[in-house]
Parts: sequence; C-alpha cells; structure tokens
Amino acid sequence: MSDILSGLTFIFSRLDWLGVVDILLVTAVIYGLLLLVRGTQAVVLLRGIIFVVVIIALLTTFFRLSAFTWLLRNTLPALLISIPVIFAPEIRRALERLGRAGIAINFGTRAEAALPVTEVLANAAQRLAERRHGGLIVIERQVGLKDYTDTGVVLDALATVEVLLQIFYPNTPLHDGAVILKQDRVVAAACIMPLTSGENITDRQMGLRHRAALGITEVSDAVAVVISEETGGISVAHNGRMIRRLDAARLKNILTAFYRPRGGLFGGRWRVGPLAAKEKEATGD
Repeated sequence: MSDILSGLTFIFSRLDWLGVVDILLVTAVIYGLLLLVRGTQAVVLLRGIIFVVVIIALLTTFFRLSAFTWLLRNTLPALLISIPVIFAPEIRRALERLGRAGIAINFGTRAEAALPVTEVLANAAQRLAERRHGGLIVIERQVGLKDYTDTGVVLDALATVEVLLQIFYPNTPLHDGAVILKQDRVVAAACIMPLTSGENITDRQMGLRHRAALGITEVSDAVAVVISEETGGISVAHNGRMIRRLDAARLKNILTAFYRPRGGLFGGRWRVGPLAAKEKEATGD
C-alpha cells in the first residue's frame, strides 16, 4: 500500500498545467465515445472488454505471469483488428453523428415557423389513426434519402392533409410503403425502408411499419411518424428509438421541438438531440 501511495505522490509532484490539460483531453475523448455508444448494443460489449482489461491489469500487476504476458503481447494486434469489425455499425453511426455535429448549433430560430408543416403532420396522423389507416412518414433532415426516394414514386407535391390521406388510403397504388417528406413537400411515396436489426425492439408484436421506422432512423438522422393500422396508435422514431401512444397534440409538440427552421418558413434545419430529451422538452413532463 505504501508503494502505491508513494507512486501516486511522485506522479502528482510532477504534474503541471500541461499535464492537467492532457488528462482533461483524454477524459473528454473517452466521455464522448461513451456518449456515442450509449443506448446501443456496443455498451454490453464495452462492459465485457473493460471487465477483461481490469482483470488482466490486476493479474499482470500483482503476479509474475510470464506465459500469460507473452500470450497477451501476441494476441493484442489481433484484438485491435477485431474491435473495429465488432463495432462496425456503432463506429459508422458515430462518424455520421460527428459529420452532422455542425447542425447542433442553431441561432435565431423560431418554433412558430415550423407550425404549418407540424400541423399538417399532426392532423394527418390523427385522421389516419381515427380511420385505422396505416402510414409511415419519413422526414428528411441533413442526411439525404435519395437512395430510398429512388425506390418509390416521385411526387414532389406540397404536403397537405388531403395528399397524405389519399396516399395512405387502403388499396391505393401508393399506400404500401413510406412517404418521404423534405421541408414542406412530399418528395416520394411507396418508398422501401430498411428494417431495424431488432436489437432495440422490446415489443415482439411490432409490425413492419414500426420496424421500418426504426430502421431508417438507425441509418440516418431522419424522423419517422408511424400510424398503426391495427391499433390506430401514433408513434415517432428517431435515432433508433421510438415513442409510442401519442395523440395529435403531443406529436405536434415533439415535431416542433425537433424542427427549428432558419432563414425562412421551411428553409432551415432540424435540431439534433435524443428523442426522449426533445419529447420531454416539448411536453414538459
């Protein structure tokens, strides 16, 4: 114990302001990485890796294990190569978030400017829910959805309640699939969305529309509004997470909290943030 205390005393005695900055930078990087993988399957794997590293550090510190140390020294390069393969989806999503980091800075925006399009979406979702007509509306943000737009029928129509109701009317040619909305226009309908991997699904009765909503929000920064054909429930998905059992008022509040146009009625950008935080901000819960 005395050796450990003397070692710590020696380290702190040599610590200057540059060393403090160095430690703070390393801490910030580690904290940022933890935030990027929070809520993903990578957290479980990360816990396992940390547990193994701690055990190995304790064994190699207090015991002379020559063979074990040799094994670690020779397997470490393979581990460094395998980690990016294991965490490939999380790394891709993290890099996408870093690439979109600039849009989190949003000055001089007004929530009132988003009211027309949020009212259209809220009213259309409410009327679809009352009629038990299923629907999936994907709202494009900073990440383009052209690959998915090309899978559907291009419309380029003004987003209105009547247009959305007509698209999702049962047995019409465009009702099966997703509508992609960009700013205040319906870009395309009957679009095919990727399905979620299933890691975040707790309700095994969740239908294809909900899985597609989670899937597109896992691979992009889009916001998806889902209306269930079976229950008439309204849900919102973002960043691979979903809030369910919404009404028109709460849906409008959530979308308004996400949407902060800049420099015009619909010419701005969407704010970025965890869905649960935005929903809490919007509803005041």
